[in-house]
Amino acid sequence: MPGRQRNENGEKVAVEVEGRRMRLSSLEKVMFPATGTTKAQVIDYYARIAPVLLPHLADRPVTRIRYPHGVGDLQFFEKNVPAGVPEWIRRAGRDPVFPFIDDLAGLTFFANLNSLELHVPQWRFEGEGPDAVPRNPDRLVIDLDPGPGTGLREVSGVAVIVRDRLADIGLATVPVTSGSKGMQLYARLPGGAHSSDQIRDTVQQLAQELTKRHPDRIVWKMAKDLRPGKIFLDWSQNVAAKTTVCPYSLRGREAPTVAAPRTWAEVEAGAAGEELRQLWFNEVLDRVAAHGDLAVEIAAPAT
Repeated sequence: MPGRQRNENGEKVAVEVEGRRMRLSSLEKVMFPATGTTKAQVIDYYARIAPVLLPHLADRPVTRIRYPHGVGDLQFFEKNVPAGVPEWIRRAGRDPVFPFIDDLAGLTFFANLNSLELHVPQWRFEGEGPDAVPRNPDRLVIDLDPGPGTGLREVSGVAVIVRDRLADIGLATVPVTSGSKGMQLYARLPGGAHSSDQIRDTVQQLAQELTKRHPDRIVWKMAKDLRPGKIFLDWSQNVAAKTTVCPYSLRGREAPTVAAPRTWAEVEAGAAGEELRQLWFNEVLDRVAAHGDLAVEIAAPAT
């Protein structure tokens, strides 16, 4: 966690992060009651993961899910820049006005607002301020959502199917266990030549095709009564207005799990029946220290 400079009353701590001064509050508040994980530990995680997280957030409008009293209590999505945000936080758009999270100072500021989850679209803004405009997407995403009676083993098997189909059209995929139930598959789109609508339509068609090939394992329609025993390929997160949890974001679940990039060897082993589970924040920090960012190829802007 950024170094404390003084603690006057046990509730607020003045810190300086990359030259930006701010006050952190309620550091001993328990954010994950099941594990006793505190707000101080959340801020520390985000400080330590920042070198690999920030490139995934760069120039993307960030929607936050805030948990004022920790998980299991009130939560709300927040798109607009909230009141009291300092001027040095860059922003873009008119309605809503989104914040960017450019650096450790910005990340610390929003973590202090109990923004456990950070969600971004598959595109970046060109410019900043009210006249900023969205670029075309620089990646696509397919969310693999396990229906009742399925888990990460079934998700992993379907992930391999999707990976191989995308490889047929020249796209390499990056798997990310969501920190919740399922997994996201990302593929970088060099050049940014296609609109969100075009990418959405392409991914929807792919999901329809794979449903026809594997009707016992895959479903492309959103109706929940079709999902038991199957994996829903959610193509809709490529819609321009939609967001997906950012790689390395915490999740507001019972335990402090993370949207964690994985290797294909891990996913293939999961499909074969070996244990594959959602990872906790301490495990993700250890993996990054050992291997760096396994999703680095989807962090770079389109060229």
